[in-house]
This record gives sequence, structure tokens and C-alpha cells, in this order.
Amino acid sequence: MTSNPRAVPDVVESSSVVPLPTIRAQRPRAANGRFISTPGPVTAELPGEVALPDDRFLDREISWLQFNERVLQLAGDQDVPLLERARFLAIFASNLDEFFMVRVAGLKRRIATGIATRSASGLEPREVLDEISLGAHELMGRHAALFRDVVAPALREEGITLVRWEELTEEEQTTLAGMFRSTVYPVLTPLAVDPAHPFPYISGLSLNLAVILINPQTGHEHFARVKVPPLLPRFIELPGDNELYATRYVLLEEVIAAHLEYLFPGMEVHETYTFRVTRNEDLEVEEDDAENLLTALEKELTRRRFGPPVRLEVEEDMDDHVLDLLTRELRVHRAEVYRLPSPLDLTALNTVADLDRTELSYPNFVPATHPTLAPVERSAPADILAAMRAGDVLLHHPYDSFSTSVQAFIEQAANDPQVLAIKQTLYRTSGDSPIIDALIDAAASGKQVLAVVEIKARFDEENNITWARKLEHAGVHVVYGMVGLKTHAKLCLVVREEDGALRRYCHVGTGNYNPKTARLYEDLGLLTCDETVGEDITRLFNQLSGMAPKSKFKRLLVAPRSVRSGLIGLIDEEGAKGAEGRIRLKLNSIVDEAIIDALYRASISGASVDVWVRGISALRPGVPGLSETVRVRSILGRFLEHSRIFAFGTGKNARIYLGSADMMHRNLDRRVEALVPISDRDQLKTLGALLDRGMSDEIASWHLGSDGQWRRHHFSAEGSPLSDLHAELIATYGARRRPGRRR
Repeated sequence: MTSNPRAVPDVVESSSVVPLPTIRAQRPRAANGRFISTPGPVTAELPGEVALPDDRFLDREISWLQFNERVLQLAGDQDVPLLERARFLAIFASNLDEFFMVRVAGLKRRIATGIATRSASGLEPREVLDEISLGAHELMGRHAALFRDVVAPALREEGITLVRWEELTEEEQTTLAGMFRSTVYPVLTPLAVDPAHPFPYISGLSLNLAVILINPQTGHEHFARVKVPPLLPRFIELPGDNELYATRYVLLEEVIAAHLEYLFPGMEVHETYTFRVTRNEDLEVEEDDAENLLTALEKELTRRRFGPPVRLEVEEDMDDHVLDLLTRELRVHRAEVYRLPSPLDLTALNTVADLDRTELSYPNFVPATHPTLAPVERSAPADILAAMRAGDVLLHHPYDSFSTSVQAFIEQAANDPQVLAIKQTLYRTSGDSPIIDALIDAAASGKQVLAVVEIKARFDEENNITWARKLEHAGVHVVYGMVGLKTHAKLCLVVREEDGALRRYCHVGTGNYNPKTARLYEDLGLLTCDETVGEDITRLFNQLSGMAPKSKFKRLLVAPRSVRSGLIGLIDEEGAKGAEGRIRLKLNSIVDEAIIDALYRASISGASVDVWVRGISALRPGVPGLSETVRVRSILGRFLEHSRIFAFGTGKNARIYLGSADMMHRNLDRRVEALVPISDRDQLKTLGALLDRGMSDEIASWHLGSDGQWRRHHFSAEGSPLSDLHAELIATYGARRRPGRRR
């Protein structure tokens, strides 16, 4: 590590990346030549403290758009395998859908109700919406053009083709006509608009055909809407020819559009366009008591479909009179209309990305069993509990297999007759989760099983309600956390009787108990028998399931009580060391003003501050006199960086926590979160090395500048490619000691 302030070596940009727009630099906002003050007690004005400038926070919404721009850059990178580029296009589209459904919808709702206030960045809510509109229009246009002009032609060269209806042979059209009549036509519901039929309700994220019909007898024009059935395959694969690896698709909406005469016999189909509406789908549930929460949420899920529109996507050649009709009936402002080349809704590109073309995908990767958890004899099952008794086990997913570590831990506990109780938090899990099955098996065998199910996990509410009901019917004690708080902590507690006494086995993680996402998300977990950690987690579960509002924790930092204050205390301690202080954070997002201000104070004191963030950063690095020693970097790629690490100091005095909390208001004030300290010296070194490597100038990443701009660094000054962290870690973990070579 170089001394402070630290200079970043020059690097050159890759010429292989398709040029993309840059979201406009976040600039200080001024009125009448003066800086606008930020709300709340965030400016240090106390005696002996340095007053911090009012323009020190970047806007969180603009920062999120910049994050999605980084995803788009990966889709345009010719060094990324082609099918993975298609997947990044789908991820970009899915990310933006959620952004509009939640963030944009929330802004519009607050403006409409008159409760919106100026953001910490100094922008009025209406200004934020304007910035979002500018950035989103630009990025969505580039996204569509990137697929049409770059990725689709590249796929075509590899024999993967999206064929238009008019390009099909007569034989193929005949075959598809038969498929339409037998499979598609029966599930279509044409909805016409006339005095007897009002404009139909358009569900959020549905793909629709706007059809202009002419009655040949009267010459009158009519409008009709046909919904593209979401449960049918969007990409219809055509019968293959003799060409090796040739895969051809036609879009479902094109097949429907070619057969509209079946839906409107006697009418002339004059014009057909596709369109798509995004609605406010963020839930608002008043929690009077936990008993009514499940019922209230089920009702709110029904109302979700009827939220007000926040975005209208239409084909770029849609006639103005059709667009006028849609905007009028949907009550959408023209600024919320996005004209795009077809096809709309590129989330469907996941179908293409899932093709079995290994030469066009990332190299095959199979997670390995953590060496400590591997069975001594290959034919014998691993004893996870015995490994935990020998010492703490630090897991790093997806490099360490989830199924042979966390999943195996819970399954072993469920089948162990000496285990008396299992307590588990569930935020998101898969539909066929073996974790759920293990908890049901444990309850069936007479164990006390508690599941804290967060049914308010956004967009997983219906799945979680289903599994909550299933667990209840199996005899599992199911609770829904604490009123007013989401339970986001990732915890599992196993209580086992051993030699007449009880021993606690614990797992604390950064990611969900979801075997499917564990193969794609980068996360950390700690398996431990530490007595104090076990006592803390027991208290926390008692707080979640019962009445224990004054629980105190010895080792864990728990939100909403002590995560913010505890971390600020640790930051301040490092700041007090001056240039000897060192702070390293790995996060999904950092927005909280109090945390950011503490980092600014530490930087002003001379401490080095490294922040490795996947998504949003309101922290402005490299500002003279404010954050000269702060570096903010982002890594995106094969795996979704999801772990949270909080490291303070170095060497023997280093303190490192891992857990589920991001530095956002919702995590620190409105969620139950838990951070656990790491005590094993080797594990402290491992995490420290990971943080250092992620921030290294040798690793491909994006660097945030003091102007609020993210700049991609993936080539050295000499023009050689920088290392890909995920590929490097796959190789590193793959080279670990194998079973049978353990000491």
C-alpha cells in the first residue's frame, strides 16, 4: 500500500467496448450562486469538528443508473463470451424494470402526496425525475441498439438467429400456423375498445399488441389490445436444419400478429404495434400486528397489479395517433414514453443465453467442497458439526459449494437425533429448496423448529407466503419477524445435546439460503461454535419470535440498534490513527449520510479508505480537503458481488466483520441485520487479502472519480488486459488442498 494520498496509475480504455453514453456528471447544485444545504443533521458543525461541504453526496438514483450502465458495458465488451453478453442485456432490462417499479414509482408517489423532500445530493425530487428520464432514455436506446446492431448480428454469425415472420419459408409459416391454432389461439383474449367496451386494464410488464382495425362495411377505425401470453415461450424455436449448431427463433408476438384474422374475423387489420407498461409495484402494508400481516400482504399483492403506470415502452414506428390513445387512456406523460426498436422486453434473451453452446459461454465451473468439510473417506458422508467443533469455517460462495457446506449443515442437523432445535431466518429461497425440506423433516422428527420468514421480501412475497404456509402445515413454528422491520439477517442456529450439556452451532452469512443463487452470487458465511456468538444469536432469535426488546449483544452488531453506531465507532478509531489508520469496506451500496460523513472525517485525518461497491455510491472520493485518501471501485462480471465485509486496521490488530447489511437507511433503520466479527487469524488474513486484491490496480474494475463519473479500467498503461477477479479466484480456490491431503 502506498502512502496517502494515493495516486492511481494511468490506464487505457479498451477499444473492444462498444461506445456507450455516460450519465451526466453529478454536479453540485446551486441556487443564486450558493450551495444548497442538505437536510438533516449531517453537516458537522460541532466544536472541534471540521464543517463538511454541502455538495459532498452523490445522488443515489443517478448512481444506480450508472451501475446499470456498467452492466451494459459488459454486454458491449467483445472479450465477454457472446451468450454471456446476451445475458447481460437481459440483466440490464430486468434491473431497469425493478428500478422503475420501485424507485421511480416511489419518487412519483412522494411528489403526488406532497411529502417529497430535497435529497442529500441537493436535488429536488422533480429534478431527480428529470435526470432519471434523461439517463434512462439514453441508456434504453443504447441497450436496444446494442442488441440490434451488435449482439444480434454476432449471434447470427454463430448460427443463432431471430427470424422475422416474413423471412420464414412457406412450410415454416404453415407449421407455425398449426401451432398457433392448437396452442396459442385458445389462450388469447382480444379486447376491443368501443362504446360498449372501455379501454382494458394493461397489467404491469405484460407485452401487448396494439391493433388498429377497420370495419370494411363502415370504414370506421377501431382499437383492440391483445396480450401476449406470458406463460408461453416468447422465443419459439424453429425446427433445425442440417447445419451444425444452427438455432433459429421467431417471436411469439410475431406469430400472433400474423394470425390476427382468427381473432377479428370480418375486420381488416390495418396496423399492429407492440407496447409494454411498467407500473408501481412496490408494496405498502400497514402492520397493525403480526397476526394480520399475512392477510394484509395477500390483499396488497392483489392490488399490486393495479398500480399507476410509471413507464410506457412502444415500438419506435408506432403511429402518433395510436400513441396518443395509449398515453391518454393510460394517463402517461410523454416524458414517460420510450420509443424503442423491436423487440421490446429483452429480458427474454435469457432463453438465448441458456443455450448449450459452451464455446460461447464462460468456461464451465463447478464449486468445490471446502477442504475442511470434505469427508476423510470418499464413501463416507462429511461430518459438518465435527468440523465446526474443530474450529470456525469461513465459506466463500460460489467458489465453496453451498450444497456441501450450508445445506449439508442444516440437513445433518435435521437428521441428527441429538439436535433438539433448529432456528432459521428465510428471506428468499428457491421454489424447490432443500433447506425447506430439511426444516420440515426436522419438525417431523420432533425437533423444535423456528423459521423466521420475511414475507415482505420484495418481489418474492408470493413465494414466501407459499413456503410459510407449507412450513406451518408441517409443524414448524413460523413467525414473520418484528412489526415495522424486515428481517434481512442470514442466520441459522442449531442446538445439540452433548454429554449432558447443550452446544450451539451457528451459521452467519451475507447471502440468502437459496441453493440456486448461491451458484451465481458471491457471498461469505461463517460456520462457528463460538459460545458468545451462539448466545447472541439465541437472544436475537428470541427477540424475533418473542418479546425481548432490550436484548443486548456481546459480539454481534445488530441493526437497527448497533450497526450504524458500532461501525461509526470503528471508523472513528481508525481516523484517530491519522495516516496509520486503514478502513476497507465491501458493499452492495453505500448511501447512509452518517456513515459517509464518518469516512470523510477519517480521510481528513489522513486514514486510508477503500470502498469496494457493486452498485450505488453516494460517497464522493478524491475531493481535495475532503476525501483525498478515499478510493471507490466496482467489480462486475461472471458472479454477482454480494458479500459485505467491514475491515478496520491491519495486521494483528485488524478487526473484520461480515454480515447482511448494506450502508443504506433501510438496512440500518428498518431491517434486522447482523454482523459477526471474525476471530481466526488465518481467516482475517484471507479476508484482508481478498479486499486488497479487489482494490488492486492489477484487477479489472471501474473507478469512481470526484466528479461522480465511473471510468472502466481493464487495460494497463502498457495495453495488456488486467486480471479478471472471478477467473482468478476460480483458479485460486481450485488449487486448494484436496481431500486426502489434509494435515
